[in-house]
Amino acid sequence: MSNTTTVLPLLEPEAVAPCCPPFTERTLTAEEAEKTARMFKALGDPVRLRLFSAVASHEGGEACVCDISDVGVSQPTVSHHLKKLKEAGLLTSERRGTWVYYRVEPSVVAAMGRMLGTLG
Repeated sequence: MSNTTTVLPLLEPEAVAPCCPPFTERTLTAEEAEKTARMFKALGDPVRLRLFSAVASHEGGEACVCDISDVGVSQPTVSHHLKKLKEAGLLTSERRGTWVYYRVEPSVVAAMGRMLGTLG
């Protein structure tokens, strides 16, 4: 049996339409407000914010769930919080064997930044 490691290429993230316009551009529609509220609500939990930060700052821009579980809660709770971040559109995931790897969804985060950046 060989001890060589095969490096798999990363998949390009799917294009995601920005959630909504900058706050100063126009009033949000009801649908845009719902979507935006889900994203900010997901980040409003300290554990989720730590997990999001751990994924975002991880080398290579993605993190295995096995590498980011040390946030002071049990593994099932970590999985629950990661699921909520994914449902909010902030993370994408890919299963590789028995592990799940998470990546920040860059287009959504950029859109959130543009929304807030116009307030200053």
